[in-house]
Amino acid sequence: MRADLEALGRPRPQLSGGASVDPVTAEVIRGAMETISFEMAVYVSRTATTPILNQSNERNASILDRNGRYAAVSVGVPQLMLSSSLPVRFAVEYYGDDIHPGDVFLANDPYHGGGHLPDYNVFAPVFAEGRRVLMASIQCHHGDTGGSVPGGYNVTVKDVWGEGLRVPVMKVSDRGSERRDVLDMLAANNRSAGYLGDLRAQMGAADLGAARLGEILERFGADTVEAAVDSFIDSTKRRFREEVARWPDGTYEADVFVDHDPWANPDIHIHVAATVDGDRLKIDFTGTDSRDDLQAWSSYGNTRCYTASQIAAITSPEIPKNEGFFEAIELVVPEGCVLNPAFGKPVSAGTHHPGTEVGEAVALALAQVAPERAVPQVYKTGIPTIMVGKDPRTGESFTDHSAEVHAGYCGAAKGVDGWGMQNASFGNLWKATSEINESIFPSIQWERDYRTDSGGPGQWRGLCGAHYVKETRVPCKVYTYVVGMKYPIPGIAGGKPGAPNKLTIRDGSDDPFVVAHTADWVPMEAGQRTCYDYGGGGGWGDPLDRDPQAVLDDVLDEYVSVEGAERDYGVVLTGSLEELTLAIDEKATEELRERQRAASVGEGL
Repeated sequence: MRADLEALGRPRPQLSGGASVDPVTAEVIRGAMETISFEMAVYVSRTATTPILNQSNERNASILDRNGRYAAVSVGVPQLMLSSSLPVRFAVEYYGDDIHPGDVFLANDPYHGGGHLPDYNVFAPVFAEGRRVLMASIQCHHGDTGGSVPGGYNVTVKDVWGEGLRVPVMKVSDRGSERRDVLDMLAANNRSAGYLGDLRAQMGAADLGAARLGEILERFGADTVEAAVDSFIDSTKRRFREEVARWPDGTYEADVFVDHDPWANPDIHIHVAATVDGDRLKIDFTGTDSRDDLQAWSSYGNTRCYTASQIAAITSPEIPKNEGFFEAIELVVPEGCVLNPAFGKPVSAGTHHPGTEVGEAVALALAQVAPERAVPQVYKTGIPTIMVGKDPRTGESFTDHSAEVHAGYCGAAKGVDGWGMQNASFGNLWKATSEINESIFPSIQWERDYRTDSGGPGQWRGLCGAHYVKETRVPCKVYTYVVGMKYPIPGIAGGKPGAPNKLTIRDGSDDPFVVAHTADWVPMEAGQRTCYDYGGGGGWGDPLDRDPQAVLDDVLDEYVSVEGAERDYGVVLTGSLEELTLAIDEKATEELRERQRAASVGEGL
């Protein structure tokens, strides 16, 4: 099945007129498609009914050709956006000629190309001149999947059927008519009161994308648009291979680990070998963990898109993001390993971990050939911290994914300190506004800050992790688990790792619960608090090469403590932080750095 899905998009569409396209026209069409993708994504944000979409923007749009090859993408979460093609390819294979103008399809099944069940892919065909030419796709993360645990993350079930409702593919609109029977069935298998509003927002976005693409086809003609898609996919593939050709030939390996799965099985191992051979790049995950009793598995579609998105982040940002990356990379993911599970394995946790560690492993391997760009575009969470209870204001149950508290993991790159509040792999994913969430859920946020000394030391410093304190106003239960404590975000080129995570439920009470290994329900009483200490980004380069003035600036900004400046960077400061009289003791700094360098050389012998 997986090999068939990969192969489905390969053949070029046969152009009836043998049309060609000039580069300027092709770029105009590509730009139009990217704009349409962005318009589709914005449509969802403005019409969806739940915070995970109308605040956090966990939605991503893309344009594909008739066979499911990526033509253009919007600003979005790369890992999610690039997992749209395999479900579309399955639909093309499944429905054959039974695809018509006005149809809208839905798919979420990890074993038919998807990532995990909460990620709904909704797409619509675009016809011109009597044939299907394009597909408009919008993918969104939904707040529930109908499984036995509210929130879409039942991470301790033994198989995918316990995680919720699987949809390989189905029509939610048939030739322009909404299928009420299907929507009612989907709603009956979902707890979220806003579910149908979110789904209809997706369906509307898919229809909008199809209409806008129809205008492009009417203006330029189907043959020209098809030729343009071919041209910019081929251009991406060529430009990517030109970059690879500048890398030294060889095989570059990396090993990364996940602390544990939701059942506390430790040290989930990801191994990758990246082989550069001229302008060819092979990514091989042979040697990756394949223990059958593990509880965290990344679907093949998820692994595939994490690989491509991390590689795209390492190469020139001027290269358009489309199917050219997939066509230029030879990907080997052995069946039965945690990155390509046997049918039926649970995957809701694995989409995060070990899914994100795919990008980490690829970055560390390619840091050996392109260290100036190899920033791991990953995060170390576990799953979202899901709070479930009953809101006395409405009398209804609520499921709060804590979308307003997640921030951290921003690694440094050569010449640039880590910055922002989320790394680039989150794309357009915003933090939900705490004030709005407090009006929706019975909670209040008391603290929101960076964690001093949590950014990975380096010549360029990783960004600090975040510190949040959130109080529940009603009795509730919390469902989560945490990784990134034993294996935090790594540094690059001699940079040090960021600080680890720490999550404390009932913080400050007589009975605090520090989340450690296993996922479970943790009860909270009204007035109790959760303390989220998220990890920092990794540093880049030797911390002892950091400009002492930059270290002093970090201390003044409270990113680094006075003690941390001396311990991690070898910078000795005199004066008082409180009185703003800090200054660099240049002689003492030079002597301390010499001693620390000598000690580091001695440790390496």
